[in-house]
Amino acid sequence: MAKDRSFEKTIAVNRQARHEYDILERYEAGLVLTGSEIKSLRAGRANLRGGYARVREGEVWLVDVHIAPYAEAGRRFGHDAMRPRKLLLSRPEIDRLRGRLETAGLTLVPLRLYIKGRWAKVELGLCRGRKLHDRRQAIAERDARREVEREWKEREP
Repeated sequence: MAKDRSFEKTIAVNRQARHEYDILERYEAGLVLTGSEIKSLRAGRANLRGGYARVREGEVWLVDVHIAPYAEAGRRFGHDAMRPRKLLLSRPEIDRLRGRLETAGLTLVPLRLYIKGRWAKVELGLCRGRKLHDRRQAIAERDARREVEREWKEREP
C-alpha cells in the first residue's frame, strides 16, 4: 500500500510574526534533524516564537526555535532544544536570499513548521518589520474588512 505523499500536518505556527512583519515572499525548506527531534516534532512539541533564519557561509540555519527534548530518548540520545538547525534550500534560492537580506534590510522568519509526507518542513517568510503605527493600521483594516463581510452576510437571504 503506497503512502500518501501529499499529507500535511501543521506542528507550529508563528502567529506573532504575521503581526510584527510584512511578509514579502515565502519559501519552503527542509530541516536537518536528529531522531529524537523528529519524534518530538511528530508529537507536536515545538515553538517558533522568537525564531529566525540566517545565511552563513553559503548555508541557511534556523536559530532560536525550540523543539522540546523527547523524553523517551534519554540523555544519551537526546538533543539540545535550542540548537541551530540546518535548512535545505537550493543554491539559487540561498543566493537570492543572501542578496535580499544584505541589501534590503529584510529578515528571514519561520512562519510555520509542518510534516509533509515523511519530511519535516519549515515555511520561511522574507519579511520587513512593521512600525507600531503600521501594526495599528493593519489591525484597523482587518477589523473594517470583517465588519464589511458581516454586513454582507446579514443582507444575503
